[in-house]
Amino acid sequence: MPANEGVVPPAGALLCSATVKPPPFRYVAPRSLEEALTVLAEHADDAKVLAGGQSMVPLLSLRLASPSVLVDLSHVGGLDGIEADDDTVTIGAMVRQRAAERSDVVQDRVPLLSAALPYIGHPAIRNRGTVGGSIAHADPSAEIPTVALALDAEVVATSAAAGERRIPAADLFEGFLTTSLREDEVLTAVRMPVTAPGTGVAFEEVARRHGDFALVGTAAVVRLADGKVAEARLAVMGVGGTPVRAHAAEAALMGASPGDEAFGAAAESAADGLDPASDLHGSAAYRTHLAKVVVRRALARAAAGAAASTNGGS
Repeated sequence: MPANEGVVPPAGALLCSATVKPPPFRYVAPRSLEEALTVLAEHADDAKVLAGGQSMVPLLSLRLASPSVLVDLSHVGGLDGIEADDDTVTIGAMVRQRAAERSDVVQDRVPLLSAALPYIGHPAIRNRGTVGGSIAHADPSAEIPTVALALDAEVVATSAAAGERRIPAADLFEGFLTTSLREDEVLTAVRMPVTAPGTGVAFEEVARRHGDFALVGTAAVVRLADGKVAEARLAVMGVGGTPVRAHAAEAALMGASPGDEAFGAAAESAADGLDPASDLHGSAAYRTHLAKVVVRRALARAAAGAAASTNGGS
């Protein structure tokens, strides 16, 4: 099949009618993380990591990426597990999105991620796409990076020279398809905090068709105590070069009574200062309007879930 068949190119990318082919590269399929890190250390910025291929393959085919060495992690063991302790769920970088979607651990302990995963493309895409690959690709309209930012997740990055380091999601996304990962590093895992009892979550997005890249979306977390908002988390995607954390809206919700008035004000606050791009899919004004809509909807759903959880599911 053609390299770009069955995958969706980045929003705004132009596909010509002629067959597109990737530039020449050396393909390396290491059998261990150590071997992969050694190759990356040797080739520095001339090498790229291949995880599920749902993002990298289209970029290669469109010649938007032209590495001289491609390091495929498919045969590296130890990167495809999901582990949980009292506070954290650790998801290996090579865990397929479909596997995470079906994981009881993810559903029970990180329900926001579980809610977001079905929005990613179609099952065939999620069968190949990986959790770590999506985060490292850093598309500002992607679901998993938005969830990571909303939850204050952190990624584990590993290199041959420096070993492991942990990077908070807030420090990871630097711009369009750009992260603070170093050229010799592999993203090996993502650590997401366990959701506290009495918390509701919701993920909302708007797309032209099911499976398309989202025009705008949001991840919301609401925890209630004594009928008031005790914690709120909001991240919005599709409105800039990275997903955006709505800190002002979160602060405004603290101590508020959940309802249309509070959620409407939070939606206005979340949209204030956004500077989305205009393209053939929608104007900046339209995307800003959508941001208000999805934030209000997500907060209402998350609060309803929190109330049901607090009341024992009644």
